[in-house]
Amino acid sequence: MRLGRIASPDGVAFVSIEGEEDALVAKEIAEHPFGNPTFTGRSWPLADVRLLAPILASKVICIGKNYADHIAEMGGEAPADPVIFLKPNTSIVGPGAPIVLPPTSNEVHFEGELAVVIGQPCKDVPAAKALSVVLGYTIANDVSARDHQRHDGQWTRAKGHDTFCPLGPWIETSLDASDVDIKTEVNGQVKQDSSTAFLLHDIPKIIEWISAVMTLLPGDVILTGTPAGVGPIVDGDSVSVTVSGIGTLTNPVTAKK
Repeated sequence: MRLGRIASPDGVAFVSIEGEEDALVAKEIAEHPFGNPTFTGRSWPLADVRLLAPILASKVICIGKNYADHIAEMGGEAPADPVIFLKPNTSIVGPGAPIVLPPTSNEVHFEGELAVVIGQPCKDVPAAKALSVVLGYTIANDVSARDHQRHDGQWTRAKGHDTFCPLGPWIETSLDASDVDIKTEVNGQVKQDSSTAFLLHDIPKIIEWISAVMTLLPGDVILTGTPAGVGPIVDGDSVSVTVSGIGTLTNPVTAKK
């Protein structure tokens, strides 16, 4: 199932997105998409509504240094255990929404990633049971201000600006995410091209590690890390991240007015 959020003339709603690619329909879900969602009977052609970020997370937990080739390009060393950090939920935007460059940074980078969406409250989840708490998977762009990162010596400001966590276009609930392709393009030029098969710490290990630290809630989002090829984005660019089995997340880039 594809789960999304839309803005329609009737307001904002969770939906199931169904049909053929050239004639997708958004079917309204009553209340929330967790568990066994029920439907209101209302629907819209997807072309007639606006896709929003598919979920509003209570928190976004990110994994740093999780692809060997990205670690090498950044001049680091592979960690023995997952490295986690947080992005505020106010950094989340949906497909088509602009990534707004802060005037205090001159070096903002894209980072295409697979994102995991949690489906139930959980704590201390063993890796063997980790996939049972997953609602599904979506696409993320872990936008990062590198100059802020170097200046501060930590990552909160660099990765926490408003609009620095595009998510979408929807959540795919039926996906084996252990080996899916990730490709990032800037203005149509391929910059990243890899697979989750190269994750140093796989999704079950990530969930086990994070849930040992903090309770995960329905809708929480985990960004699994970015492969090599990260680079700058500037005013006027368009960034597209494609994950096989899910789709493509595209966002324009604009300078803050």
